[in-house]
Amino acid sequence: MSKILIIEDEETIAELEKDYLELSGFEVEIENEGDTGLEKALSGSYDLFILDLMLPGIDGFEICRRIREQKNTPIIIVSAKKDDIDKIHGLGLGADDYMTKPFSPSEMVARVKAHLSRYDRLVSSGKNENEIVEIRGIRIDKTARRVWVNGEEKTFTNKEFDLLTFLAENPNHVYSKEELFREIWNMESVGDIATVTVHIKKIREKIEYNTSRPQYIETIWGVGYRFKI
Repeated sequence: MSKILIIEDEETIAELEKDYLELSGFEVEIENEGDTGLEKALSGSYDLFILDLMLPGIDGFEICRRIREQKNTPIIIVSAKKDDIDKIHGLGLGADDYMTKPFSPSEMVARVKAHLSRYDRLVSSGKNENEIVEIRGIRIDKTARRVWVNGEEKTFTNKEFDLLTFLAENPNHVYSKEELFREIWNMESVGDIATVTVHIKKIREKIEYNTSRPQYIETIWGVGYRFKI
């Protein structure tokens, strides 16, 4: 049974999330304070975190950053903050998803299941030989989930790694944001597909020599993105 930690100071919302998740077969714990939530997240064994941003003590941005420094566990931010800058900041810190309040509890459960399913497939993948993708100075070790750019190892979040690998394995194919959202987040684009744009930006910062003139991931205006070879 997957174990989920909700860090949310609005008790009614936390309990609603907990009820829906437990009905779907998950084990759920709640923390209402930022500092105690962070402590539990770092010391406990959880399969996914649901994180509010506006918390007493330590805010959600800092909690997200601290978790991602130590763990690759999926993080879903659930917040009343609707500005794009907050979404970009949260995703840039390593969150896997961002949901804006108010939201459908059933959609939240669907997203939780999608992230857990993808993460389980990644960590349970066992092969005798590492599967490697190499293109023009980029080396992607799919088995170890490591990336080198011109011999220098770079650190990627789970979704950044998945997106880079998918594009690199399908070079010269133009994908729309909606197609990438379905492929990498494993769900229909019912949410905010700005998530894709944010992740492309973060990947470019790690692999491109000049992000204003990308040599790998090219923007096809009005259509989407493609990986050039």
